[in-house]
Amino acid sequence: MARHLVTSALPYANGPIHFGHVTGAYLPADLHVRALRQRGEEVLYVCGADEHGVAITIGAEKDKVPYPEYVARWRDEIKQTFDAFDIRFDAWSGTSICPEHAATSQEFFRVLDGKGYLQVKQTEQLYCEHDRMFLADRYIVGTCHECGHEEARGDECPKCGQWLDPLRMPKTACKVCGNAPVRRSTTHWYLDLPKLRDEGLGRWFADHAWKPNVRAFVGNMLEDLQPRPITRDMGWGVPVPADLARGESGKVLYVWFDAPIGYISFTKEWARSQGRPDEWRRWWQDAGTRLVHFIGKDNIPFHTVVFPAMLFGMGEPWILPTDVPANEFYNLQGGKFSTSKGWTVPVAEFMGKFDAQATRFHLAASMPENSDSEWRFEDFQTTNNSLLADVVGNLAQRVLRFLEKNFDGRVPEVPAHLVEELDRAILEECGAFGDPIEELLQTRFRRAAEVFIQNGRVANVYIDRLAPWALKKTDPVRCGAVLATACEWLVWMARWMAPFMPKKAQALWEQLGLAGRADEVMAQAMPSMGAWRTLTAGAKLGTPIGLFPKIEDAAIAAEIEALKSRART
Repeated sequence: MARHLVTSALPYANGPIHFGHVTGAYLPADLHVRALRQRGEEVLYVCGADEHGVAITIGAEKDKVPYPEYVARWRDEIKQTFDAFDIRFDAWSGTSICPEHAATSQEFFRVLDGKGYLQVKQTEQLYCEHDRMFLADRYIVGTCHECGHEEARGDECPKCGQWLDPLRMPKTACKVCGNAPVRRSTTHWYLDLPKLRDEGLGRWFADHAWKPNVRAFVGNMLEDLQPRPITRDMGWGVPVPADLARGESGKVLYVWFDAPIGYISFTKEWARSQGRPDEWRRWWQDAGTRLVHFIGKDNIPFHTVVFPAMLFGMGEPWILPTDVPANEFYNLQGGKFSTSKGWTVPVAEFMGKFDAQATRFHLAASMPENSDSEWRFEDFQTTNNSLLADVVGNLAQRVLRFLEKNFDGRVPEVPAHLVEELDRAILEECGAFGDPIEELLQTRFRRAAEVFIQNGRVANVYIDRLAPWALKKTDPVRCGAVLATACEWLVWMARWMAPFMPKKAQALWEQLGLAGRADEVMAQAMPSMGAWRTLTAGAKLGTPIGLFPKIEDAAIAAEIEALKSRART
């Protein structure tokens, strides 16, 4: 049995996260992890806040608060958003507070330098005379030197997706003050990506199985790979080791270099908290570990080229990623999410009005796996009302309320002579059903949601065909057996539901009168003839309560108008 180390891209502690972030890197990982656990696999899910970089220093100075206080505020708010979505990490920390992070990052620098994978260059860099600082790439805006897009960042163009060199951009400005920067000389260290590619990283990528969007994005990039700077001139971050700094001062590790190392340092912190400080090595230095990074497509280069290059350069026994199932962009109501422009959905406010569990399911059902997709309030209403309420919720209520009224709220007996007939009816004659857990394991999230709903439809067809309400008068024993079989299917529905909507699944589980948890390890993957029933005749059922209240048209119209209003102000 493999050991699964799952990570989500570290959210940047410089502002709130929105639905686009959640569906890009965090919800898919959470779904995958929950599915692995239901299969009895050993899993560690690691994440935390990315807390260094110029963007944070500028934000903190603008708010007139110390850097640690600034990142703590955003770290806490981001974690509250994850909690609202029921996204659960085994290890959660921050790059500025994790005790192991600075030393681990400096160890990477030291080893890569010692093995000849770092270059030291005297280079020109853009400097803002007004703000008296060298400009990090993301605080440079200007014209893309590849496609001409006029709102490109200094590190990457949001239109064509290419990495950019700020010195080649035909027009640039400081993002802080808007003034044109000047060129100044400075010394920096560079990761020799071409050397790492030629020594084996390129072959590793070529021989690996990737999602089509990942392979297409990275393939051409590898051919034109250039050394990439890993240090910056600033005071907030992990310092370059003093004995290797060559007399330079004020140099820190570039945030993109130290951020992915956070996966490792957070694992070390977790291991220490468990009383097993060397346990982290099982996860990062053992070939039995399957490492999977969940990210949005803007992070593809860093998780399929840069971080693997760093791990490769460290040498054995460090493992490389097994899979990087990157998602595309998730948009909002016909436009891109933009917190600064008001085109967003305030998470806390939204969760005060709508069900977080249903929201999880809709995000999974509309996930941008292979192409961009979007959140539309009307689609969310359809998912909640027509799929969850009408298919799943209605199934549970029509079965459990009937039993409460007519069978004393207990599981009826299924006589031996009816077992095979009713097994065949629901398992073979009411439509195809599938395994949503397996789809989640294969990172096919939209398909998993479709399969789950289809499984609910199968049971509704079964109930409609066997019409227990009619049998109640003519054949009460058969009526009870039909409903008991439907209850068995509801047990499976609760288990299938657990990764998508863990709280709703547990509610259904308890309405079925079951102890324990709906997300416990499944004894078998799928129901089959003669081997899928677990309920005891006469067992007391719980109280049936509606799982999915319907959303009114007026509520959706109000959200759309509120979105437009935020964008106007």
